[in-house]
Amino acid sequence: MSALIVIVEDETDLVVNLEYNLRREGYQTKSAQTGVAALNLLAQDPVPDLVLLDVMLPHLSGIEICRNLRLDERTRHVPVLMLTAKGEEIDRVVGFEVGADDYVLKPFSVRELMLRIRAILRRSEPVASEGGEITFGVVKVDSDSHRAWVEGKEVVLTALEFRLLMTFLDRRGRVQTREVLLSDVWGIDADVTTRTVDTHVKRLRQKLGAAGEYVETLRGVGYRWRAQPDEVGA
Repeated sequence: MSALIVIVEDETDLVVNLEYNLRREGYQTKSAQTGVAALNLLAQDPVPDLVLLDVMLPHLSGIEICRNLRLDERTRHVPVLMLTAKGEEIDRVVGFEVGADDYVLKPFSVRELMLRIRAILRRSEPVASEGGEITFGVVKVDSDSHRAWVEGKEVVLTALEFRLLMTFLDRRGRVQTREVLLSDVWGIDADVTTRTVDTHVKRLRQKLGAAGEYVETLRGVGYRWRAQPDEVGA
């Protein structure tokens, strides 16, 4: 079955245009034009495969909707692609902080949007890894169920954060440049900057708590997940 994409956007003409192009690409669509309507729609089954979410909406902002999605067990792993006319860095950072996976700035080309959607859906697929459960120090990951624990307590990660974590774990002890992470984790690098990588790594570290120190910053190069847990503090 084709992927279901929910469009949350208050501009009627843009909704019609997005629905037409997404269906032409073989996707299913549903839409809502206010924040409240979006929450009601997203509470229904089936859970969408991706949400296109405008930041500026009547009644409830896209930021608040994204925050609600991440707090709900049903939808916390659903990828969110923000649509916004805001270009200030602080707006992008706030979106990433509440769990957005990517941004597209208005006005955008349909071709660019479709590339972003395909890339997000591709990286939301199960991650190729050692399989099953992986334990590294205080971190345990179940790659099959997309769940992670630190010191026995489950950590809620977005689909992108989980893929970033799995990439680090699968390549532990090896340096990962920002450019490599952009290519392998984000899937595309158009209009995605190395600052985006830094923002997501920072957020992942925060969520990992005590295990955040496993991610080592190599100034001017990139990042490295330590080869052994006991390297921390050595």
